[in-house]
Amino acid sequence: MIDANYHAHTRRCKHAAGSEREYIESAIRNGFKIFGFSDHTPQPYENGFVSPIRMDMSELDGYVDTLKRLREEYADRIEIKIGLEAEYFPEHFDKLMREVRKRDIDYLILGQHYVPDEEYGFYSGSPSGSKERLEEYVDEVIDALETGEFMYLAHPDLIHFTGPEDIYLSHMKRLCEYARDNRIPLELNALGLMLGKWYPVESFFRMAAGMGCQIIYGCDAHSPEQVVQPEGIRGMMDFIETAAVKLSFPERHDLPENAGDEV
Repeated sequence: MIDANYHAHTRRCKHAAGSEREYIESAIRNGFKIFGFSDHTPQPYENGFVSPIRMDMSELDGYVDTLKRLREEYADRIEIKIGLEAEYFPEHFDKLMREVRKRDIDYLILGQHYVPDEEYGFYSGSPSGSKERLEEYVDEVIDALETGEFMYLAHPDLIHFTGPEDIYLSHMKRLCEYARDNRIPLELNALGLMLGKWYPVESFFRMAAGMGCQIIYGCDAHSPEQVVQPEGIRGMMDFIETAAVKLSFPERHDLPENAGDEV
C-alpha cells in the first residue's frame, strides 16, 4: 500500500475530467494518506501563445484557492498538498517562479514534455530515432533539476526514442547518475501503463533501480478513477518485479527554503 500520491490533474489543464472533490474521495477510498494535486503550470507567455495542455495564468489563483478550501474541509481525513507539474523553459522559468512564490504552492514536480520549449520545440513523447533529441532531452532535464526547485522528476522516460537501446541507455544513464547523486526521486508513472503508452520503460527502470536511484509511484491521474494503488493497475506489479523496482517515499515535500526570495 502506497501512502502518498503527488501527481494528479484538474479540468483546468484542458485534458482531464472530474472535480477536485471526486479526486480526493477516490484517494481516500484507495487508502492514500497524502494526496497532492499537481496540475500543469501555466506559463507566462508574452506573445499571445495559448497552450492547449495547461491552465491560463488567470486560473492559477482559482486553482490554489479551491484546493485550500478542500484541504481545510478534509483535514481530518486526508492531507492535501497543493503542487504544480512544471516545465523547465529557460526563457520563462524565472518569471514563472516569481508567480509560483506569490502563492501557497507546496511543491513542484518536473514534467519535461517539450524541449527546449512548448512554442518552438519538440514534444518529448513523439517517436523519434534522433540521438540529438534524446541528448537534448537529457541535458534539459538535468539543467532543470540543477535549479533545485523540483521535488521529483515525473515520467523520466517520457522521451520516446526509437533507436538502438544501447544509445538510449547510455544517455539515460547520465540522467540516472544525476538523480542518484543529488537524491532526486524518479517517478514510476502509472498513467502510461494504464493507457498502454510506451512508458514506463522496463529497461530504464531496471537500470535506474540497479544504480540505486530512488523511485516513487505517481498516479498522474487525469480522472478520479485513475487514483489507484499499484496493485489496481493491470501489469504494474509484474513490471515492478521484472524491473526489480523498490518503491519509496520522497524525502522532500515542499518548495526549497528560499521560496519567497526573488529569483
